[in-house]
Amino acid sequence: MSRRLPVIVLLVLLPLWLAASYAARYGFMEDGQWVGICVDEASRWECVVRSNLGLMIHFKVLGWAAVGMALIGFVVPGRGGWWLAVLAVVFGMPALALYNTTLAVFAVVIAGLRLVRSSRGA
Repeated sequence: MSRRLPVIVLLVLLPLWLAASYAARYGFMEDGQWVGICVDEASRWECVVRSNLGLMIHFKVLGWAAVGMALIGFVVPGRGGWWLAVLAVVFGMPALALYNTTLAVFAVVIAGLRLVRSSRGA
């Protein structure tokens, strides 16, 4: 397996993940159809998921998780830090799309710096 394969896979999957995050934002959270459905039938599982996602957005759960993982990943050496930075980007992308941009920008930048940093042994 090539050393570049994880990076290539990451670069292919991240735009798809960001697109899915925007689809959740515009197709699920901001769509007027779901507002009407959830007013009438709040116990539907879709409405429960929408409500919980709204709470996650309000309390900035994705943004704080991304910042925490990015900061820890930045100081952890080796592959562990690299994978924490990947997780920070994975949490940061939906945070960017779902109204947590202030925290997510810092998380994605810090994680990106960690991802491109060369190892000390090289």
